[in-house]
This record gives sequence, structure tokens and C-alpha cells, in this order.
Amino acid sequence: MARTEATLPGGARLADYLAVGYLALNCSLGEVKEALVKCGVHTRLRRDMPREVLVYFVMAMCLYPRVAYEEVFRLVIEGLRRIYGDQVRDVQVSKAAISQGRARLGWQVMRELFARQAAQRPRTAGDDYAGYRVMSVDGSTLDVPDEKVNAEAFGYAQGGRGEAAYPQIRFVALAECATHALCEVQMGGVCDDSEQALTRQLFPAFSDDMLVLADRLFYGYDMWRDAVATGAKLLWRVKSNLRLPCEVPLADGSYLSTVYASDTDRRHQRNGMRVRVIEYRLEGVPDAEPQYRLITNLLDAAVAPAIELAALYHRRWKIEEMFDEIKTHLCDGKKVLRSKTPDLVRQEFYALMLTHAAIRRLMYEAAQDSGQRPEDLSFVHAVRVLNRRLPEAAAVPP
Repeated sequence: MARTEATLPGGARLADYLAVGYLALNCSLGEVKEALVKCGVHTRLRRDMPREVLVYFVMAMCLYPRVAYEEVFRLVIEGLRRIYGDQVRDVQVSKAAISQGRARLGWQVMRELFARQAAQRPRTAGDDYAGYRVMSVDGSTLDVPDEKVNAEAFGYAQGGRGEAAYPQIRFVALAECATHALCEVQMGGVCDDSEQALTRQLFPAFSDDMLVLADRLFYGYDMWRDAVATGAKLLWRVKSNLRLPCEVPLADGSYLSTVYASDTDRRHQRNGMRVRVIEYRLEGVPDAEPQYRLITNLLDAAVAPAIELAALYHRRWKIEEMFDEIKTHLCDGKKVLRSKTPDLVRQEFYALMLTHAAIRRLMYEAAQDSGQRPEDLSFVHAVRVLNRRLPEAAAVPP
């Protein structure tokens, strides 16, 4: 059985061209050309395949993961020409030519465009806590084709049943809990790049208007120290064996303690960092753990009561929902990315993040129009809208 369909089921519809058009409106042709020039991969000769078309092709490939390259490329050309006319040349290409063009394009331009989109993300009023944007950090993995070069670059995950069937990339993300909007993402190989190491690469995106949530696997003294140094407020779960003696009890049931880099530092009371500890249980909740333990650098219980922070921490699962949007709904359940070389895997990955950002922006605009919150809207429906938008939803030049 072929791994991809030769054509779109039922043929390309006007709505499919509109889907490509929306990607182009969200990430304009001018912006794409600027990024291409910045990365040094802009089209130099007229006979060359237009690089800006390739950028939109890689994004559209994420919307149509089961459709053959040639069909997606044709759809992109037609969709772009409906918006930009003769600014976009009509070219006919083969699958081999598309693959060669993607190789020349590289992955850095997709990374650059994603960074630009993340920087333009609108802030949603009413979803802050104590004046801070509530963010979450977490990691996940994606399977890539079982090619030798991919295996060498990314490695295989090791589990209780041995080696995984496919090489995998690992990625970590910083996302806004309310909107599922990605603010930053870093990727690497499943063998050589731990979630903690990749998370450090997110720190430049932390800011003093953020409250960042993280699970217990992320805490380490050095990680905590460096994350605090960004100016962000943190609310992280920690393991039960971390020594956190009660030094100053607080009225809301939390207490102040000090974390140290080592037992030697603790004995000499040097290099300590003051934290506030919140311990609680989830009574009557199925599958809840016996106790949850959080630390934060929000030290004032009057500003951030323990019961509110305990409830807030469980919004961390919003980032898991965002990963599901990408892996299940945007990828249409296709478990393995399509790209067969490491650089093209990176290119496809950042295109996937860029396309997710476009859909999330569509949802933000829909929420603004309807007076709802973005988190109240269905991502699955938004993907379908982008794939199947009716002709009357936009004015299309003849």
C-alpha cells in the first residue's frame, strides 16, 4: 500500500486553495522573502524553483501529511497565485525536484519564521495570574523515518522492550497555558539531547512577566538557579526526596525553605536560594498521587495564596493538550514524519510548529470575533476549517 495518496480525495477544492491562502496571509510573502534573504537562501536565478513557494509547500505538507508531494506543490502554487497573482511563478516540478529544492532551502529559514511568528503572538486579556502570563514547559518526541542518516543524527529511544522501531527527535516547548500558543521550542535527538539540556536553551525566551510551570523531572539546583536568573516567576513540582525543611511557616499552610547545590553547601549554609514550599493532596480525585510538592519563587503568600497556586499548577497539563494537537490532529494521526534526512527533518519540524502557530492564530481571531476564550474553541475544528473552509468565507480573485 502506498504511504501517501497521489491526489487529494475527490480532487483539489477551492477550500484547499483557501487553506494555503490563509497560511500565506498569516505568514506573508514579504516576510518569507525577508527571512530567505536573512538566511542566505533566497532565489537567485529565475530558472530556480522559487524558494518562497517551497516555504509554503513545507507548511502545506504539514496540513496534508498523507498527500503526495507533487499534489501538495500544485495546490500551493494555485493557492498563492489566487492571492499574489504573477508575483508567484507557475512551475511544474517532480518529486525529485521538490526534494532537491527542500535540501537547498535548508531548515534555518523555517526556524527564523517560527521565531517571528512567536514574537508576534497577541496577548490574551483575562488569562493572567497576579499579572503574570501563565506558561508551561514540557517535552515530547516524534518518530522520523528509519533511515541510516536519521538514526545516526537522532538515535533510537531505549525502553523496557528494547530499542524503538524508529529514530526519534526530542523537543521541549514553552507554551502559554490559556491559548496553547508556542512561544519557543528547541529540538534535538532522543539519545544525545535530554529534556533538561533542551530546556536550558529555552531560558532566553523566559521574561519577568511570566509564571512558568514545570514537572518534577525538570528540577535541579543549577536549573532552578538559572531559570530564576531570567527574571521569570517559577512554580515547579519537585520530588519527594528533595530536602526542604520548614524554616518559616506561613499563614496559608505553605512555608519558606532553602535549596542548596550540595550537602556541603547546606552544612555551611552557603549558596542557598530561598523558596516557598506548597504541599497538598487531591482528595477524592481518582489516580491522584498521595502528595504533591511544589516550590516557587513567589514568596509572598498574600500575593499568591497556596490554594491558588496548587490549582494553577494543574494547568500545566494544557501543554500536553498542545502536544496532542500537533501529534494527533495536525499530523492527522500519521505517526512518522515524512523527511528522510536530518536537515529535512528539522525543516519539517519547524514547519509543523509554524503551521500550528497559524492555526492557533486563526483560533485567536475566531475567539475575538465571538467573545470566547481561545481555549474554549476546538483545535480539531480549526484544522478542519483551515482544510475545508467554504468558498464564501473569503473573496478570491477570478
